[in-house]
Amino acid sequence: MLRRRLFLATAGAAALMSAPAFGAEAPATDVSEVIVTAAPFAVSIDSMTTSVNIVTRAQLQTVPAVGLGDVLNGMAGLRSTFYGPGASRPIIRGLSGPRVLILQNGVGLVDASSLSPDHAVASEPSEASRIEVLRGASTLAYGGSAIGGVVNIIDDRVPSSLPKVGPEGHLTASYGSADDSYATSANLKAGAGPFAVVIDAVKRRSQDYQAGGRPVSDRLLQATGDTALPGDKVLNSGVDLEAYGAGVSYVGSDGYVGVSVKRTQTTYGVPYAQIVLTAPPEEGPVFIDLKQTRVDFRGERGLSLGPFDRARFSVGYADYQHAEVEVESRAIGTIFTSEGAEGRIELVQREQDGWKGAVGVQGLVRDFEAIGDEAFIPPVKIDEVGLFALQRLDREAWGVEGGLRLDRRRIEATLQGRPTSPAALASGLNWTTTDDHQSFTNVSASGGVFWRPGADTFVGLSVAHNRRAPTEFELFADGPHAGTGAYEIGDPTFKSEKVLSLEATMRWTTERVRLEAHVYRARYDGFIEQAPTGDLVDDAGVIDPDGELPVFRFSQDDATFYGGEIEGSYTAWQDGDRSLSLEAAYDYVHARTAGQPVARIPPYSLTGRAIWAGPRVNARIEVRYVGKQDRVTTYELPTDSNTVVNARIGFKPAADRDLQVFLEGRNLTDQIVREHASFLKDIAPSPGRTIRAGLAWNF
Repeated sequence: MLRRRLFLATAGAAALMSAPAFGAEAPATDVSEVIVTAAPFAVSIDSMTTSVNIVTRAQLQTVPAVGLGDVLNGMAGLRSTFYGPGASRPIIRGLSGPRVLILQNGVGLVDASSLSPDHAVASEPSEASRIEVLRGASTLAYGGSAIGGVVNIIDDRVPSSLPKVGPEGHLTASYGSADDSYATSANLKAGAGPFAVVIDAVKRRSQDYQAGGRPVSDRLLQATGDTALPGDKVLNSGVDLEAYGAGVSYVGSDGYVGVSVKRTQTTYGVPYAQIVLTAPPEEGPVFIDLKQTRVDFRGERGLSLGPFDRARFSVGYADYQHAEVEVESRAIGTIFTSEGAEGRIELVQREQDGWKGAVGVQGLVRDFEAIGDEAFIPPVKIDEVGLFALQRLDREAWGVEGGLRLDRRRIEATLQGRPTSPAALASGLNWTTTDDHQSFTNVSASGGVFWRPGADTFVGLSVAHNRRAPTEFELFADGPHAGTGAYEIGDPTFKSEKVLSLEATMRWTTERVRLEAHVYRARYDGFIEQAPTGDLVDDAGVIDPDGELPVFRFSQDDATFYGGEIEGSYTAWQDGDRSLSLEAAYDYVHARTAGQPVARIPPYSLTGRAIWAGPRVNARIEVRYVGKQDRVTTYELPTDSNTVVNARIGFKPAADRDLQVFLEGRNLTDQIVREHASFLKDIAPSPGRTIRAGLAWNF
C-alpha cells in the first residue's frame, strides 16, 4: 500500500501521481576567462557560440550544503530533479538524466546517477574548485549523448601546479535552521620540490527539513481522495555524507602527472507521501546507502608532433555501490553496483593565425548490476569508444568552428533464464527471445559562425546533429524499483535518439552593462521518455486495479523543444572597490512530443537581484518568480507559481586575511515551493524559511 501511495505523490504521475534559488550567485563576469570544458584549446567566455555558466570556488564556499542539481538550480535554463536533499541532478533546458553528462575533471563519474532520479551524484559540489555548465553544440568533445549539456566538476585533487608561497587551502563551515544541518569542508595543498600534495575532506549532516507548509499538495489529495497527516516536516529526508581524498603530482616546467584517490559515503532518505493509511503498509519507506571509491590519473605536457604541441590525458576508475534499504526492517530491496573506468586523450594543435584545433579519443568500460529480490534490470557490460575532432578559426571580426564525433556503444545483458513479467508480456516484450547484445554506432556533428560587429557585441549561430544511444534502464528494465515506488518497463527495440538543434547567441558588453541572450530550437527523432501507463501491478508484475505499484513505461516518439534565456547586469554605482549592481534573468522552455506535452518540463522563471560589493562588506537580495506549469501530460498534475525572496550579507573581520563570515536567509517569506521537474513535487516541496550562518577562510 505504501509504495502505491509513494507513486501517487511522484511528479510525473499526477492523477495518481521550486525554485529554491539554490543557484550559485554570479558576480560580475570576467568575459576573458577561459572555459576549460568547452574544448581542449582555450576559448574565452565572451567568444562562445553557445551558453556557458561558471561557479567559482568563492561562490561554492557559501552556497548551501546540497546536491549538485540544487546548487545549480536558479541559473537561467537550469533546474533540479530534487529527490529530497540527498539526491539531485541538474536539468538543462528541460532535459535531464543521460542527456546531461556529469563529469569529474572531464571524464564520467561511473556512478548510477543518470539512470534514475533517486540516485545521488557521487561527487560533492563543495569538493570542487569550479563548476562549468555548457549547453548546446559546445558539448561535442564529451559525447554525442550530451544532448542537454555538460556539467564538469573541476577539482585540484590531482594538482597541476605547485603552491605559490608555502601551504595553501581553505576551510568552510555552516549551519542551517530548516533542517538542523551542519556542513564543513577543508582542503590543504603543499609542495616539496617538484611534488605537490593535496588532501581534502567534506562532511555534512541534516535532519528532516521543514517545508513552507503541508508537504502533500492539495491537487494530489483531490486526485486521490486521501487525507494528509498534520505537520510541515518532510519525513525521511535526512542526509549523512562524508567524502575524503588525497592526491600527489610531479609538476615540471612544461606539464604535470599525478594520481588521486577519493572515498564517498552517504546515506539519505527518500521522502514518502505523508497521508493517513487505512491499512498498515506491506513495505515501509526506504533510505539509500551509497559508497564509492574513485581513483584518478591525469597529466599534461608539451610535445612536438606534427601540428600538435600539447597532449593531455585523464583516466578515472570507480567502484560504486548503493543499496535501497527499508527504514524499519533494514531489509535490502536492491543493490546497484557499477565498476569501471573512463579515460580520454587529447592532442592540441599549436595556434596559427587564429586557427585552433584538437583531436582525441575517449573510452569507457563498465560492469553494472542490480542484485536482490527487486532487481529490475539484468547484469550488463558496457563498452564505449569515441573519436572526436574540433576546429576553430577566429579572425577577430568573424570566425567559424566545427566538430565531428564518432561513438560506438556496446551493451551485453545477461538475459538467459530471465522471466518476463505479465505487465511486460502485455506490452509485447519477451526476454527469452530478446537479443542480449545491443550495439549502437552514432555520428554527431556541430558547426557555428560568429561575428563581432563592434568591440562591444558578439553574435553567434550554431547548429548540431547529435545521436544518443539508449541506456540499460531504457532497454532492459522490468520490475519494481523501490527508490521511485514504481514498476518500470523498458524496450530493447529502441533505436538511437537523434536531434537536430539550432541556437542563436548575442552578447553586448560595455563598461557598466552586460547583456546575454540565447534562443534555441531542437527537433528529436525517437525521443525516449518514461511515463505512467495508468496501470497498477503487484510485486510480481501482474496487472491489478488494487495493486500497489504504478507501471512506468519507456517509450519512443518524436519531440520538439524550443525556448531561450536572457541575462543582464548593470553597474548602477561604483566608487573605487565599492559598487552596487543590478541583475536580472529570464528563461523559458516549451517541449512537446508528437501527441502531447513532454512530462516534467519546468515553467518559466524571472529573477532579479541587487548586489553590494565592498572591501569588507558584501550583500545581496534576490527575488525569484517561477510561473505555474499547467501544460502537462497524461497523469501529470499542474504546479502552482511561487515567489521566493533570498538575502545574504558577508563581512571580512580583517582586511589582511581572506576570512569571511556570512548570514543568509532563504525563502524568507516561507513559501511552499514545488519544483515541477521533480518526481516528488507533490509530497516533498523545497525547504521553507532557512537561516544559515557560516564562515569561509582561504589561506
